[in-house]
Amino acid sequence: MSSFVHGGNVQANGIRQHYLRYGGKGPALVLIPGITSPAITWGFVAERLGEHFDTYVLDVRGRGLSSTGPELDYSADTCADDIGAFAHAMNLDSYHLVGHSMGARFAVRSAVKHPAGVNRLVLIDPPVSGPGRREYPSKLPWYVDSIRQSLIGMDAEAMRAFCATWTDEQLQLRAEWLHTCYEPAIVRAFNDFHDVDFHQDLPKLQQPALLMVAGRGGVIAPEDEAEILDLQPNIRSVHVANAGHMIPWDDLEGFFSAFRDFLGPRLN
Repeated sequence: MSSFVHGGNVQANGIRQHYLRYGGKGPALVLIPGITSPAITWGFVAERLGEHFDTYVLDVRGRGLSSTGPELDYSADTCADDIGAFAHAMNLDSYHLVGHSMGARFAVRSAVKHPAGVNRLVLIDPPVSGPGRREYPSKLPWYVDSIRQSLIGMDAEAMRAFCATWTDEQLQLRAEWLHTCYEPAIVRAFNDFHDVDFHQDLPKLQQPALLMVAGRGGVIAPEDEAEILDLQPNIRSVHVANAGHMIPWDDLEGFFSAFRDFLGPRLN
């Protein structure tokens, strides 16, 4: 039985924000996907979260069915403001905030700038690159080349060249939706991985947080993890040993097990 409730759109922070809702009851949870992941690509995760939480998966601006185009600002600050505005527009007085990769960076900034209602925070393998730090492991052409190919039209087999370990179903969904990722929005987010300091918000974080580290991701090294925990002692860290950066794609059971009881019910 699916936990999917409906998709919807809400006007918040001056744009149309599209979301997918799962569960429809229990504590609210807002999920922010990564740099080229429209909300629907996290549906297989949200289905399970919806068994325990009233789950909202957002299309970040410039992706999926949310507002897009050259007139919009795609900065980290604005995207973080979108999250707080979404929660306010949806009357979410208390909610957990879960972000993957880029979404984790936006989630931290949103929790610091708009702390009202944010209960607990889960940061899934956030990029720790920034000014004066080592580069993010993925390269910009990987994103841009695949997006440009998707705009022409591509099938799952063509997508396999970019995501070699994914299942046919995962490849098909990405091939279907990647064209909704607006290239300038992706370029800005990727550049912000290097130009915006993720670490500056950590000491200001008021909420309990869980840092989920991909054992094979290459994104968060042991020294990065140590620095994060030093900056914010209220963060608890957990590793998913057999997963790369796209943790639930690589090890779905390990992903849910990693939550343990942090959000209340065990998800495994």
